[in-house]
Amino acid sequence: MDWRKDSRSSDDQKEEIPVENYVAQRYIENPYLIGGRKFDLRVYVLVMSYIPLRAWLYRDGFARFSNTRFTLNSIDDQYVHLTNVAVQKTSPDYHPKKGCKWMLQRFRQYLASKHGPEAVETLFSNMDNIFIKSLQSVQKVIISDKHCFELYGYDILIDQDLKPWLLEVNASPSLTASSPEDYELKACLLEDTLHIVDMEARLTGKEKRVGGFDLMWNDGPVSREEGAPDLSETGNFATNTHLGCINDRKAQLRQLFRSLQSQKKASS
Repeated sequence: MDWRKDSRSSDDQKEEIPVENYVAQRYIENPYLIGGRKFDLRVYVLVMSYIPLRAWLYRDGFARFSNTRFTLNSIDDQYVHLTNVAVQKTSPDYHPKKGCKWMLQRFRQYLASKHGPEAVETLFSNMDNIFIKSLQSVQKVIISDKHCFELYGYDILIDQDLKPWLLEVNASPSLTASSPEDYELKACLLEDTLHIVDMEARLTGKEKRVGGFDLMWNDGPVSREEGAPDLSETGNFATNTHLGCINDRKAQLRQLFRSLQSQKKASS
């Protein structure tokens, strides 16, 4: 009898062991290489609402490079295959001042010089599709609260065919700076995020751009300003995104808030 009780107790304990969930991803064996090194892209998306979905895309971001030339012969070498700064900065030949990052504007210009502007526009349009589809996929399970917002850090890998692959989406991404250039990017990112959160209620809610952020989805796709060239493959309007383009955020903010102030005076 005692043996049977112990047996049942052991079975109960096995059932109580929590089940861990894992996500298995295909390893991309043909990543696009620059200087023989693997890299991924960190892109920032600000979601102000899920129902309806309202999302902004930041113009700046960066490419994170591995510190060692890519090869499939050393699959266990983290310095070859992992581009995270936390990993790369532990490499023996890591240069703390030089780092392993390119700004997205430099990256976009590099691709345009190699493959032409049309191929680059197609690549970035496909990335836009990843951002929207990933947010829509969780739209029904995320608790929507008008008092909340979330800044996401998207990690994108590009293969040799210029096809983007979603690696992961990070909620509350790290904003620790690894260089003066990185510090400026993240400080401006935070400032522009707070402008959109708009605690002072200065915005009208009709803005398509605030600082370095462009409104890419407002319960539906957002078109670029009138007169913008049609670059979409379907013949529809071009999406209001400018990832990796010039970020003249300071001039835009000055113009925006001057205009808002003038409107307020005219209505008073």
